Amino acid sequence: MTLVVAEQNRGKLHRASWEAVAAAQELAGDQPVEALVLGASPAEAAAELSHAAVAAVHVITSALLEPYTPDGYVDALQKAIAELKPGHVVMAHTYRARDFAPKLAARLDRALVTDCVGIRRGAGVTFLRPVYQGKLVAEVSAEGDAPHFLSVQIGAYRADNAKRGSVPAPVKAMAITPDGASIRQKAEEPFQEAKQAVDLSQAERIVAVGRGIKAQEHIALAEKLAAALGAQLAASRPICDSGWLPMERQVGSSGQTVAPKLYVALGISGAIQHVVGMKGARTIVAINKDADAPIFEIADYGIVGDLFEIVPAMIAELQKT
Repeated sequence: MTLVVAEQNRGKLHRASWEAVAAAQELAGDQPVEALVLGASPAEAAAELSHAAVAAVHVITSALLEPYTPDGYVDALQKAIAELKPGHVVMAHTYRARDFAPKLAARLDRALVTDCVGIRRGAGVTFLRPVYQGKLVAEVSAEGDAPHFLSVQIGAYRADNAKRGSVPAPVKAMAITPDGASIRQKAEEPFQEAKQAVDLSQAERIVAVGRGIKAQEHIALAEKLAAALGAQLAASRPICDSGWLPMERQVGSSGQTVAPKLYVALGISGAIQHVVGMKGARTIVAINKDADAPIFEIADYGIVGDLFEIVPAMIAELQKT
């Protein structure tokens, strides 16, 4: 059995959890997939997850699990894994998973393969993960006893490719309570709720700017387009390094990994360090005056021209609707 550890916050299911379901279904093949969601009030998230083609959705409800702490999660998940006995445990490679998954795998002395972008079957199962800032892809085999832990890069699998069930899966409450004495940390405000911060991995539409924006005062033009599209504003690394936008707006190998439904790239050349952070977008629109810019190789729609002429025209048309 393959177990998906889904992530929720205040009852809302993280959209990347559906991507983890899609990866788990591919990994499991004909074997069953089950899901697990935990928190202080996970019922709504569990109900949403029950529409996936899974054998069951397990729920751990405890006030000790919110606000999130790695100690609370590890204790609860260790007990759940001992009871459910999965062969693989799959989760999205979110900030939270990056925090608790290594500790959980180390406590159980089991293999953990992080930030995977694909699964390959041959004599056994190998996992694909990018290395050297996405320039190469390594094939990794997990050794040792089950369960093996796997985190899936956001955008590597499409949420809408997760198979849905014909009827809702049963939701089963687990009689598990984390040990309060084991929780040693005091949680601070989550990253996405910090002042001026944003979790771009949750955005459905993104407008991103690169060097082609030329000057900080021109960021306002991109902000107008983002507002017209109902999108979040993001940037490539040079823009954030220059201080034109805060670092939490950076997309790429040293920033956030995103998979929106729409990604509009303004004046972005398409260096591999940026592309690895946004190539999972469903639709990519690139605007660049350089017809040979690498971004056009992955764009679904490309416009060769001056963004300072094209973007105002786009805004004007959007404001008509």
